[in-house]
Amino acid sequence: MTSEERPEPALDAAERPMLEGWLDYHRETLARKCAGLTDAQLREASVPPSAFTLLGLVRHLTEVERFWFREILAGEELPDLYSTRENPDGDFAVTETDTWAETESAWRAETAAARKSAAAYGLDDFSQGVGSAGEPFNLRWIYTHMIEEYARHNGHADLVRERVDGATGV
Repeated sequence: MTSEERPEPALDAAERPMLEGWLDYHRETLARKCAGLTDAQLREASVPPSAFTLLGLVRHLTEVERFWFREILAGEELPDLYSTRENPDGDFAVTETDTWAETESAWRAETAAARKSAAAYGLDDFSQGVGSAGEPFNLRWIYTHMIEEYARHNGHADLVRERVDGATGV
C-alpha cells in the first residue's frame, strides 16, 4: 500500500473491522506525513535541540508495533531494533546514514507482522505477554491503544512536517 492509497475507515463496520480500519488509516496517515521528503528532511529536528524527527517517529512506531503485537500479544522474545535498556530513546536517535527506504521497510514489515499476530486472536483474547505490572491485555485494548498512539503521533508529525517544508493537512 502506498501513502496515496490511505483507506478510509468504514462508517458501518462491525467492531473488529472498524478497529483494524482505523488503525490502518492512521498508519497510512503517518506515511503521508513523510511522503515526498528527502532523507535529510526526514532527519530534520522539529525544534532544535530536540532530536524529534519524522524518521525517528517512524522508527519509534516500528518498535511500538513490534512491542504490542509481537512481544505482548503473541509473547515473542525479540532482539532490540533501535532502543535498548542502555539507550531507551535509540529509536529517535537517527544518524546521517539512516534512510527512509530502510526505515519504511522495517516499519512495513512490522505492521505486516502485527496483522499476522492479531489474526490469531479474538478481540476478547488475552495477550501471552504482560505489562510492567504483570497484567495481560486483550486484543481490543491493544487495538484501541495503537489507534490512540498513532493519532497522537500523527499530530506531532503534522507539526514537524510544517516545520520542515511548510506543508499542512498532508
